[in-house]
Amino acid sequence: MIDRFRTAARLWWAPERLRAEGRTPDYRFSLANERTFLAWIRTALALVGGGLAVDQFLTGMRPGARTTIAVVLLAGGALCAVRAVNHWLRAERAMRRGEDLPLSRFPVLLALGTALAALLVVVGVVLGEFGR
Repeated sequence: MIDRFRTAARLWWAPERLRAEGRTPDYRFSLANERTFLAWIRTALALVGGGLAVDQFLTGMRPGARTTIAVVLLAGGALCAVRAVNHWLRAERAMRRGEDLPLSRFPVLLALGTALAALLVVVGVVLGEFGR
């Protein structure tokens, strides 16, 4: 698994190596793959922004709870950005090879992490953590 990740990470810095694999897919599919990548990056930026907002603006919340929520959102943003590159590469490679597009559990993990952060805020509101 680590070797597979290492090989993929090398392609992050030299995407022209992908041209050596398979045939060039229809450009519409490559551009759709790029749009998906950009959507993941927008999600990552939103999570980072949310984490920073929680840390800076929920000052009435206990520091431990505020830090936990901020860290969950910031870590989700970082993972999402890295996953965006990896997914783009895997999808492009699969299209070039004529294979099925790769499956991923990451959307579930991202959704659960975001839901966890939201639930922590809800618990904070219900328990009166804000305004102290």
